[in-house]
Amino acid sequence: MTVLFVTGTDTEVGKTIATAALVVATRAAGQSPYVVKPAQTGIATGDPTDLDVVRALAGDVPGHEGIRLPDPLAPDAAARVAGVTLPDIREQRDAIVEHASERLVLVEGAGGILVNLGEHWNLLDLAAAVAHAGVPVSFVVVARAGLGTLNHTALTVQAIQHRSLEVAGVIIGSWPEVPDLAMQQNLLDLPPITGVPLLGRIPAGAGKLPEAEFTRAAPGWLDSLPS
Repeated sequence: MTVLFVTGTDTEVGKTIATAALVVATRAAGQSPYVVKPAQTGIATGDPTDLDVVRALAGDVPGHEGIRLPDPLAPDAAARVAGVTLPDIREQRDAIVEHASERLVLVEGAGGILVNLGEHWNLLDLAAAVAHAGVPVSFVVVARAGLGTLNHTALTVQAIQHRSLEVAGVIIGSWPEVPDLAMQQNLLDLPPITGVPLLGRIPAGAGKLPEAEFTRAAPGWLDSLPS
Protein backbone atom coordinates (compact mmCIF):
# COMPACT_ATOMS: atom_id res chain seq x y z
CA MET A 1 0.00 0.00 0.00
CA THR A 2 0.92 3.69 -0.07
CA VAL A 3 1.87 6.17 2.63
CA LEU A 4 0.31 9.59 2.06
CA PHE A 5 1.95 12.41 3.99
CA VAL A 6 -0.34 15.36 4.71
CA THR A 7 1.63 18.56 5.18
CA GLY A 8 0.75 22.24 5.12
CA THR A 9 2.12 25.55 3.96
CA ASP A 10 1.88 26.79 7.54
CA THR A 11 0.34 25.99 10.89
CA GLU A 12 -3.46 26.13 11.25
CA VAL A 13 -4.14 25.71 7.53
CA GLY A 14 -6.57 22.82 7.98
CA LYS A 15 -4.37 19.71 7.82
CA THR A 16 -6.42 17.78 10.38
CA ILE A 17 -9.77 18.49 8.70
CA ALA A 18 -8.24 17.63 5.33
CA THR A 19 -6.92 14.39 6.81
CA ALA A 20 -10.40 13.53 8.07
CA ALA A 21 -11.85 14.25 4.62
CA LEU A 22 -9.21 12.01 3.03
CA VAL A 23 -10.11 9.24 5.49
CA VAL A 24 -13.77 9.44 4.47
CA ALA A 25 -13.08 9.70 0.74
CA THR A 26 -10.51 6.91 0.57
CA ARG A 27 -12.68 4.65 2.70
CA ALA A 28 -15.61 5.33 0.34
CA ALA A 29 -13.30 4.31 -2.51
CA GLY A 30 -12.71 0.93 -0.88
CA GLN A 31 -9.44 1.57 0.94
CA SER A 32 -8.68 0.98 4.62
CA PRO A 33 -6.95 4.10 5.96
CA TYR A 34 -4.76 4.24 9.05
CA VAL A 35 -3.84 7.64 10.55
CA VAL A 36 -0.51 8.57 12.12
CA LYS A 37 0.33 11.80 13.96
CA PRO A 38 4.08 11.66 14.73
CA ALA A 39 4.04 14.69 17.04
CA GLN A 40 1.51 17.21 18.30
CA THR A 41 2.08 20.27 20.46
CA GLY A 42 -0.15 22.67 22.36
CA ILE A 43 -2.09 19.79 23.92
CA ALA A 44 -3.03 20.14 27.57
CA THR A 45 -4.08 17.12 29.60
CA GLY A 46 -7.59 16.14 28.59
CA ASP A 47 -7.63 18.17 25.37
CA PRO A 48 -8.72 16.35 22.20
CA THR A 49 -5.80 15.48 19.95
CA ASP A 50 -5.75 15.75 16.17
CA LEU A 51 -6.41 12.02 15.97
CA ASP A 52 -9.44 12.52 18.23
CA VAL A 53 -10.69 15.24 15.88
CA VAL A 54 -10.25 12.99 12.84
CA ARG A 55 -12.25 10.25 14.55
CA ALA A 56 -14.98 12.66 15.67
CA LEU A 57 -15.47 13.78 12.07
CA ALA A 58 -14.71 10.66 10.03
CA GLY A 59 -15.83 7.96 12.43
CA ASP A 60 -13.71 5.32 14.07
CA VAL A 61 -10.43 4.88 12.22
CA PRO A 62 -7.34 3.02 13.43
CA GLY A 63 -4.22 5.03 14.08
CA HIS A 64 -1.53 6.03 16.53
CA GLU A 65 0.31 9.08 17.84
CA GLY A 66 4.01 9.57 18.42
CA ILE A 67 4.14 12.14 21.22
CA ARG A 68 1.99 14.91 22.74
CA LEU A 69 3.55 18.05 24.17
CA PRO A 70 1.82 20.86 26.10
CA ASP A 71 3.50 24.00 24.76
CA PRO A 72 2.31 25.44 21.41
CA LEU A 73 5.75 25.36 19.80
CA ALA A 74 7.50 23.38 17.10
CA PRO A 75 7.89 19.79 18.39
CA ASP A 76 11.64 19.97 18.95
CA ALA A 77 11.29 23.26 20.85
CA ALA A 78 8.32 21.96 22.86
CA ALA A 79 10.28 18.83 23.78
CA ARG A 80 13.26 20.92 24.85
CA VAL A 81 11.05 23.07 27.10
CA ALA A 82 9.36 19.98 28.56
CA GLY A 83 12.66 18.18 29.07
CA VAL A 84 11.60 15.10 27.14
CA THR A 85 13.10 13.13 24.27
CA LEU A 86 11.23 12.92 20.99
CA PRO A 87 10.72 9.53 19.32
CA ASP A 88 13.56 8.41 17.08
CA ILE A 89 12.98 8.61 13.31
CA ARG A 90 13.61 4.88 12.97
CA GLU A 91 10.93 4.15 15.54
CA GLN A 92 8.45 6.36 13.68
CA ARG A 93 9.43 4.86 10.31
CA ASP A 94 9.08 1.27 11.48
CA ALA A 95 5.59 1.87 12.91
CA ILE A 96 4.45 3.45 9.64
CA VAL A 97 5.97 0.74 7.44
CA GLU A 98 4.38 -1.99 9.56
CA HIS A 99 0.87 -0.66 8.96
CA ALA A 100 1.53 0.23 5.31
CA SER A 101 1.84 -3.45 4.48
CA GLU A 102 -1.94 -3.79 4.68
CA ARG A 103 -3.42 -0.28 4.61
CA LEU A 104 -3.25 3.19 3.16
CA VAL A 105 -1.42 5.16 5.85
CA LEU A 106 -2.10 8.89 6.24
CA VAL A 107 0.65 10.70 8.15
CA GLU A 108 -0.26 14.20 9.29
CA GLY A 109 2.67 16.52 9.94
CA ALA A 110 2.95 19.39 12.40
CA GLY A 111 3.20 22.93 11.07
CA GLY A 112 5.04 23.33 7.78
CA ILE A 113 7.16 20.86 5.87
CA LEU A 114 10.54 21.85 7.36
CA VAL A 115 9.47 21.90 11.02
CA ASN A 116 11.52 19.41 13.04
CA LEU A 117 9.43 16.54 14.40
CA GLY A 118 12.43 15.01 16.15
CA GLU A 119 16.05 15.73 16.84
CA HIS A 120 17.38 17.07 13.53
CA TRP A 121 14.70 15.45 11.36
CA ASN A 122 11.48 16.65 9.76
CA LEU A 123 8.56 15.23 7.78
CA LEU A 124 10.65 15.13 4.60
CA ASP A 125 13.27 13.02 6.35
CA LEU A 126 10.59 10.66 7.66
CA ALA A 127 9.03 10.32 4.21
CA ALA A 128 12.44 9.63 2.67
CA ALA A 129 13.11 6.97 5.31
CA VAL A 130 9.77 5.28 4.58
CA ALA A 131 10.45 5.40 0.84
CA HIS A 132 13.93 3.95 1.40
CA ALA A 133 12.22 1.02 3.15
CA GLY A 134 10.50 0.24 -0.14
CA VAL A 135 7.06 1.72 0.55
CA PRO A 136 5.49 4.06 -2.06
CA VAL A 137 5.24 7.60 -0.68
CA SER A 138 3.45 10.75 -1.81
CA PHE A 139 2.44 14.10 -0.32
CA VAL A 140 -0.70 16.20 -0.17
CA VAL A 141 -0.09 19.88 0.56
CA VAL A 142 -2.84 21.71 2.45
CA ALA A 143 -2.82 25.41 1.62
CA ARG A 144 -4.60 28.63 2.45
CA ALA A 145 -7.05 30.10 -0.03
CA GLY A 146 -6.08 33.77 0.05
CA LEU A 147 -3.39 36.20 -0.98
CA GLY A 148 0.13 34.84 -0.49
CA THR A 149 -0.77 31.20 -0.94
CA LEU A 150 0.79 30.90 -4.40
CA ASN A 151 4.31 31.54 -3.15
CA HIS A 152 3.91 29.53 0.06
CA THR A 153 2.44 26.54 -1.76
CA ALA A 154 4.98 26.57 -4.59
CA LEU A 155 7.87 26.71 -2.10
CA THR A 156 6.42 23.77 -0.15
CA VAL A 157 5.97 21.70 -3.30
CA GLN A 158 9.51 22.51 -4.43
CA ALA A 159 10.95 21.52 -1.05
CA ILE A 160 9.28 18.11 -1.34
CA GLN A 161 10.30 17.57 -4.94
CA HIS A 162 13.86 18.63 -4.13
CA ARG A 163 14.07 15.41 -2.10
CA SER A 164 12.84 13.40 -5.12
CA LEU A 165 9.49 12.78 -3.41
CA GLU A 166 6.13 12.91 -5.19
CA VAL A 167 3.45 15.54 -4.58
CA ALA A 168 0.00 14.18 -5.40
CA GLY A 169 -1.66 17.58 -5.22
CA VAL A 170 -2.95 20.51 -3.20
CA ILE A 171 -6.06 20.83 -1.03
CA ILE A 172 -7.43 24.21 0.05
CA GLY A 173 -7.91 23.74 3.78
CA SER A 174 -10.67 26.32 4.32
CA TRP A 175 -12.75 27.65 1.44
CA PRO A 176 -15.23 30.40 2.41
CA GLU A 177 -18.81 30.51 1.23
CA VAL A 178 -18.09 33.84 -0.48
CA PRO A 179 -14.47 33.79 -1.72
CA ASP A 180 -12.81 37.08 -2.58
CA LEU A 181 -11.22 37.89 -5.94
CA ALA A 182 -7.74 36.72 -4.92
CA MET A 183 -9.10 33.36 -3.76
CA GLN A 184 -11.00 32.83 -6.99
CA GLN A 185 -7.91 33.60 -9.07
CA ASN A 186 -5.71 31.40 -6.87
CA LEU A 187 -7.82 28.40 -7.88
CA LEU A 188 -6.78 29.03 -11.47
CA ASP A 189 -3.16 29.84 -10.70
CA LEU A 190 -2.21 27.16 -8.17
CA PRO A 191 -1.91 24.23 -10.63
CA PRO A 192 0.34 25.97 -13.19
CA ILE A 193 2.51 27.66 -10.56
CA THR A 194 3.01 24.53 -8.43
CA GLY A 195 2.96 22.02 -11.28
CA VAL A 196 0.62 19.72 -9.33
CA PRO A 197 -3.17 19.33 -9.43
CA LEU A 198 -5.68 20.99 -7.14
CA LEU A 199 -7.39 18.03 -5.48
CA GLY A 200 -10.21 19.90 -3.77
CA ARG A 201 -11.47 22.48 -1.30
CA ILE A 202 -12.65 21.95 2.27
CA PRO A 203 -15.51 24.32 3.16
CA ALA A 204 -14.80 26.77 5.97
CA GLY A 205 -16.33 25.49 9.20
CA ALA A 206 -16.29 21.85 8.09
CA GLY A 207 -14.56 20.90 11.33
CA LYS A 208 -17.68 21.85 13.28
CA LEU A 209 -19.99 19.50 11.39
CA PRO A 210 -21.43 16.42 13.11
CA GLU A 211 -19.95 13.12 12.01
CA ALA A 212 -22.92 12.04 9.90
CA GLU A 213 -22.97 15.27 7.93
CA PHE A 214 -19.18 15.34 7.52
CA THR A 215 -18.97 11.78 6.24
CA ARG A 216 -21.84 12.36 3.83
CA ALA A 217 -20.35 15.55 2.38
CA ALA A 218 -16.58 14.99 2.48
CA PRO A 219 -16.18 12.91 -0.71
CA GLY A 220 -17.75 15.76 -2.68
CA TRP A 221 -15.13 18.24 -1.48
CA LEU A 222 -12.37 16.37 -3.29
CA ASP A 223 -12.40 16.52 -7.08
CA SER A 224 -9.98 13.60 -7.21
CA LEU A 225 -8.13 11.34 -4.80
CA PRO A 226 -4.35 11.27 -4.48
CA SER A 227 -2.88 8.50 -6.59
